[in-house]
Amino acid sequence: MAYMQSAASNRLEVDLIADAYLQRDKQVRTLRSFFAGTNGRNSAEIELSRPIYGRERGLAYIAAVRASSILKNFELRPVRVYPLAARAMSSLDAKLKGALRSREQRLIRRRLPDPIADTGLVDFSSNDYLSLSRSPILRSRFLRKLQGASDVLGSGGSRLLVNGPAHVALEARLTRFFSAPAALLFNSGFDANVGFFSCIPQTGDAIVFDEHIHASVHDGMRASHVAPTFRRSFTHNSIAALRDTLLELLEEQADLRSGLSSVFVAVETLYSMDGTIAPLREMVEMVEELLPRGNGYFVVDEAHLTGVYGPQGRGLVAMLGLERRVLMRLHTFGKALAGTGAVILTNELIRDYLLNYARSLIYTTSLSYANIISADCSFDLLEDGTATELSTTLLELSTHFLTLFRRQTRAIPLSLLALPPHLAVTVSVSQSLPPPIIPVLTPYPRPLSAYLRKQGLNARPITWPTVPKGRERIRVCLHAGNTRGEVEMLVRAMVEWAEEWQRSNSALDIDVEDIGRFQAKL
Repeated sequence: MAYMQSAASNRLEVDLIADAYLQRDKQVRTLRSFFAGTNGRNSAEIELSRPIYGRERGLAYIAAVRASSILKNFELRPVRVYPLAARAMSSLDAKLKGALRSREQRLIRRRLPDPIADTGLVDFSSNDYLSLSRSPILRSRFLRKLQGASDVLGSGGSRLLVNGPAHVALEARLTRFFSAPAALLFNSGFDANVGFFSCIPQTGDAIVFDEHIHASVHDGMRASHVAPTFRRSFTHNSIAALRDTLLELLEEQADLRSGLSSVFVAVETLYSMDGTIAPLREMVEMVEELLPRGNGYFVVDEAHLTGVYGPQGRGLVAMLGLERRVLMRLHTFGKALAGTGAVILTNELIRDYLLNYARSLIYTTSLSYANIISADCSFDLLEDGTATELSTTLLELSTHFLTLFRRQTRAIPLSLLALPPHLAVTVSVSQSLPPPIIPVLTPYPRPLSAYLRKQGLNARPITWPTVPKGRERIRVCLHAGNTRGEVEMLVRAMVEWAEEWQRSNSALDIDVEDIGRFQAKL
């Protein structure tokens, strides 16, 4: 318990013996009160030998009040309760603070950015690839639909309790738009991945995943029925490594060879930290070859290509015509579509199973009606061709950036500023498919980012633990709303920083061996 005394005093120490009712278990519980006068405001903490509740708590207060008569001029009143658990909390506090202090010392402590710090800066950081969050067309359409909607606020509960007509209508629309057998909405892509991987793969199955797969897949796998020994990564985007991993599993598990167990292959179409695109067609063909009984299933996360690639922005799977050869596609609404939420595209059986077992769907309030209306408006722009024009502009800007960067950094040491190997010569899957995300590798991402900010440009540093040590970078996210002039300013500022860094650090000698070591890290 804690008490506040009304007048200043010298330090006093008084032992308070609780009422006899507090001694019925024959333990004397000492209430020790410490008073210290500070500017007319004084506090007293009374610690008990064990937590007390209800009647006992009241009696302890009575005992303290009776004892206060000893203090003559002091008036005690209850302020708040400090249970004995506070002692454990102080230990917890120490551990938490120690972990945060360690991150602080290693310069990897995460913090929320100042919400107004980026005001006025050119955006090369957000995932608003099509610039729809600032689109007057989308805004006016959204407000108009809101005005005419019968339901706007909230959703009323979980989908299993309140199945809103707007949610049902959007799922039906997405089924048609993506040419999928079934669609199921989730509150986020993270929830969707966790829900799928935690319940769909069964005991005895295996999950093979790209080493750069999203954290949500890892969380889902950890909660799944799949044994840790049957959850295996393969080298990023390597068809040969995927083949070797599958062959190992087939050698170890007779049920995989016979078709009694399944293999789930998890990939992303565009990886957000590297700007790499999965060789999806080749991977699908190889899995079908090694697992001819049809027990190899692809799970494809299209989060960063929704709205950007494919016919009407339907993603890489649709662009390659692989809709019927992929078990699950994940599309999110929170990036290029400037909304909130996600959808899993799969078959009716998987959808039904998720409704019964996906905890991230069952035990949460569903997307609000406003979220559903927002997503619906974004898909209006995908269907009417507006988004296609924006994605064309976006990919042209990406090509322009890469061309300028390659040309203007020829005299810059690779160990100071470089594109990753997959972008250093070729663009992506083909010259016509540049990525909206371009990592610029540098061992000094924070100084470079700070320099860019001074030039009015916002491109964020990405360091360990988000990316491996030795692979730090500035991640450039391009948008349809960026101009060619802004892109040119960004490349020019990066080159100026590198030249200035070299002049200021003349002791930095870069030889062929240094460059080789740096490239090896990539």
